[in-house]
Amino acid sequence: MQSKLPSLTKKILKVTLALAFWLGLWLILSKAVGIELLIPPPKSVILTLKQMLVQKEFYETCLRSFLRITCGYALGTAAGTAIGILISFSSVLKSIFKPFLTAVKTTPVVSFIILALVWIERDSVPVFITILMVMPIVASGIITGIESADNYLLEMASVYKFSFGKKLKYIYLPSAVPSFISGCETAIGLGWKAGVAAEVICMSRGTVGKALKDSQVYMETAELFAWTAIIIIISLILEKLLAKLFDIIFKKALQKGGYFIEHKNK
Repeated sequence: MQSKLPSLTKKILKVTLALAFWLGLWLILSKAVGIELLIPPPKSVILTLKQMLVQKEFYETCLRSFLRITCGYALGTAAGTAIGILISFSSVLKSIFKPFLTAVKTTPVVSFIILALVWIERDSVPVFITILMVMPIVASGIITGIESADNYLLEMASVYKFSFGKKLKYIYLPSAVPSFISGCETAIGLGWKAGVAAEVICMSRGTVGKALKDSQVYMETAELFAWTAIIIIISLILEKLLAKLFDIIFKKALQKGGYFIEHKNK
């Protein structure tokens, strides 16, 4: 416990110094520009944020965006996992899906948003875009993990005549877990940003993106900064919660290789 305290203190100190630096730089720039409409001072943004936090509509707006983007993230993760596993074990499917995944990763998100507005109703676009952004990242993580499976363990599996199902359960999937977790953690931030961007362009009613757009239209710069801060904070919270969730779910997954020792001893 005592060894953890200095480490925690250092972490808090680093975060405090980083915040102090960026807030100081922000304040200097605000004073240098001298026009609050362009760069509002931190005090104005904090006051605006306090006013927002006492409004019921603020929480309803955040919840609406959260539910839509989380739904898109969950569907994108499921689709990416399935596609990643299929591609890893089928050269035919790999040749079919690989170009699609590459195209999705390299095409600007705004292009997909504009196309989606033609295909589906406006309020469903953020969900669709989140799925599209998350899916290739998760799929790539699965593919990387499965392809890096330990050859020694695979040889042992052949010696013990493991079925494909057992190889998948005890070798391939545990091998894919670290890459899968990394991909999911990367995808949550990207998915959230892409989903909000879709809300901004689609002007989805009662969402964070719509509030962000309204702030820009009505030149409420302090509110624009406040909403931007909220987006960053929610994204960071989601990443931390996801990391904790994966720690719980996959705590034993990385130890599956120990199955071979147990099996051998039997």
